[in-house]
Amino acid sequence: MQPQVGQQVVVGQPMGGVVMVQGQQKSKVVAGILGILLGAFGVHNFYLGYTGKGIAQVLITVLSLGLLSPISGLWGLIEGILILVGNINVDGKGIPLSD
Repeated sequence: MQPQVGQQVVVGQPMGGVVMVQGQQKSKVVAGILGILLGAFGVHNFYLGYTGKGIAQVLITVLSLGLLSPISGLWGLIEGILILVGNINVDGKGIPLSD
């Protein structure tokens, strides 16, 4: 069962503690596809709540007038693949991504 908006999600901690986190789970597939297709603009990072990384990717692309967009595009492609294979499996709030 997927948590809905406003429900609490229990996230296990490495030392056995439990933290209650409020929010909605984000889709792993949506985040991965956004990373692959729009990674140069950091859309997947904004979707997952990693605003700092998203701003960095947008700035690299825009301030270089697109000359460095292959770098941020490759960065987004790699992150998109990592999201889809499960190496990146939580959003910016620490909530696990749904399948």
